[in-house]
Amino acid sequence: MKLYELAMTPSARRVNIFLKELGLNEQELGLERESLNLRAGDNLSDEFKAISVNGRIPVLELDDGQTLCESVAICRYFDEIITSAHSLFGDTPLEKAQVEMWQRICELQGLFVAFQAFRNITKVYEDRERCVEAWGQESRQRVIEFLPTLEKQLGQQPFVAGQNFSIADITAYVMMSFIKHLEITPSDDQPHLTAWLTKMEQRPSIIAVNG
Repeated sequence: MKLYELAMTPSARRVNIFLKELGLNEQELGLERESLNLRAGDNLSDEFKAISVNGRIPVLELDDGQTLCESVAICRYFDEIITSAHSLFGDTPLEKAQVEMWQRICELQGLFVAFQAFRNITKVYEDRERCVEAWGQESRQRVIEFLPTLEKQLGQQPFVAGQNFSIADITAYVMMSFIKHLEITPSDDQPHLTAWLTKMEQRPSIIAVNG
């Protein structure tokens, strides 16, 4: 199988942190990687669009030619095929629901909003999409207003979705590391979020991906 990615991007980092947490042996699994140049438009080619439904990375191409795009879908696939003592999507019915809930909250109110802020403010892809700077600034403010939600939750639980590290933590961490590009960091009145962020940066999986 082959993973098409650009390792520095948030979505690719989310998959790579997940794989490190699983302790995946890529050589034994036969996982190959191909890095794409998004600035050069590698993801806009007809060849890439033929394997990616949404025209974005990462994309996992299986040995039989089937493909999976969307980072969480790729993570779910690996979670199913790799045996581990603890699923990063939760183990019990309640834990699975809690992880799904917080994963979605962190995506829809945090990570995806941060993407909108960055792309519209920097106009990094203005050659291929409409950029509205006012929407970028509004999105940036929405990210700032989302951080107290994480602060409150992390003041009550050690991890984003509860007692165990999960994909919700990976998503939240990727968001927190990405919004530095928007000059957003936890404020002085968000000590739990700051402490959690420090704890995340000490995890072997994140250290390995951050290089």
